Amino acid sequence: MPASPTSLFDEIGIATGNLAAAAGNIFSPTIRLGVTGLSRAGKTIFITSLVNNLIEGGRLPLFSAMAEGRLVAARLAEQPDSSIPRFAYEKHLAALRAPSPEWPESTRRISQLRLEIRYQSALFHLGASPLRTLNLDIIDYPGEWLLDLPLLSKTYAEWSAEEFAASELAPRDALARPWREVTARLDPDAEANEPDAEILARAFTEYLLACRADEHALSTLPPGRFLMPGDLEGSPALTFAPLPAPQTRPRPSSLYAMLERRFEAYKNLVVRPFFRAHFAKLDRQIVLVDALAALNAGPRAVSDLDAALADILSAFRPGGLNIFTNFFARRIDRILFAATKADHLHHTQHDRLERILGRLVEAAARRAKFAGANTRALALAAIRATREARVEEEGEDLPLIVGVPQKGEKLDGVAYDGKREIAFHPGDLPEAPDALFDDAAPLKFLRFRPPRREPPGLPHIRLDRAMEFLIGDRMR
Repeated sequence: MPASPTSLFDEIGIATGNLAAAAGNIFSPTIRLGVTGLSRAGKTIFITSLVNNLIEGGRLPLFSAMAEGRLVAARLAEQPDSSIPRFAYEKHLAALRAPSPEWPESTRRISQLRLEIRYQSALFHLGASPLRTLNLDIIDYPGEWLLDLPLLSKTYAEWSAEEFAASELAPRDALARPWREVTARLDPDAEANEPDAEILARAFTEYLLACRADEHALSTLPPGRFLMPGDLEGSPALTFAPLPAPQTRPRPSSLYAMLERRFEAYKNLVVRPFFRAHFAKLDRQIVLVDALAALNAGPRAVSDLDAALADILSAFRPGGLNIFTNFFARRIDRILFAATKADHLHHTQHDRLERILGRLVEAAARRAKFAGANTRALALAAIRATREARVEEEGEDLPLIVGVPQKGEKLDGVAYDGKREIAFHPGDLPEAPDALFDDAAPLKFLRFRPPRREPPGLPHIRLDRAMEFLIGDRMR
């Protein structure tokens, strides 16, 4: 568990801000929904599809306000916070609706969008006001940034020792060799200079990027801004790397001392403000998990994803919804864990995918429930890129998925051109989730191109269930 990212002064500031927000909520009910997940988990796709299906009146049979005919309209509203970049909904939708559809660009920094939803109360027959408005503020941020919160409880020496120890374990040992060779050539007690710091930071970043590549799909890779720098790319706050601790106290002018100061500056100027300004003000949260990428890479990637999710979820501030929560200590009262890309599997495997996700977030879900929050695990595809079929092979009924693999995807030595549709049997997930942590052959799943579909709404799997859990209770 990370140390508290905020001081008493910070908590007073957060409480004051929450008090003002709660007062405004009386006249303009608002839900602040956090959307996070590690790289390529589908955050941008989820937000684009959610907004599009609400605005265009897509097929959402399990979203009660839609199913009961109470959803009047939804529209994009003015940005609620002028200091946060706007989520580029129109740009992302245009990519998906192009003559040759493409997946939109991934999340690289925090962004926000406000959706104004007009609906009819389910209690209108009891005399309540029949028309109401709910503001849905969607805050999109990289999950890698949450991996930084545990750094707040560590010194530079402790973090460095952990990174060097981790780099000795397979498969990191081979990937870390270039970075460690650069480190070995430098003297931590030598006079500090910017070129050496830049060389070290670049080598360390390349090591982290290699760990994240598809064939390894590792997840526990802080500092998060090294992989998702946002507006900080190239700044001194990101120009540091681990160094072996010297035997004696380092000179203030040494390379070690300079990188130690930058590590502390990173915590104080980057990590802590993110928690205070954004993360501590969320009401509800969805955590998107690309479990299939880890399954593709094998048991080590699954174990690493398990550890990364534990670090991410330990940062949440869960709790039940009550008067004190509303006015002083804002807490996340609903957390949805969502295994994305369910369309890459036949629907007969979705229950198993949900059980795998449940195993990965088991401890965090138990902790959140104990604090009073409501949690759920769900397999979904915010945009469905495949359809299903069946074929009889040697007397056996074989379930298939049909779609166009992304250009460059490979299977059994065949590379796909991104144009030809194929029918593909992705195999079966194990019945027991713990089997994924054993030394078994990795499973293989393909990435598919987005579908060609006309309005209304983007096609999906269980997006309506996710929406009902996240906002349905506030639209009664």
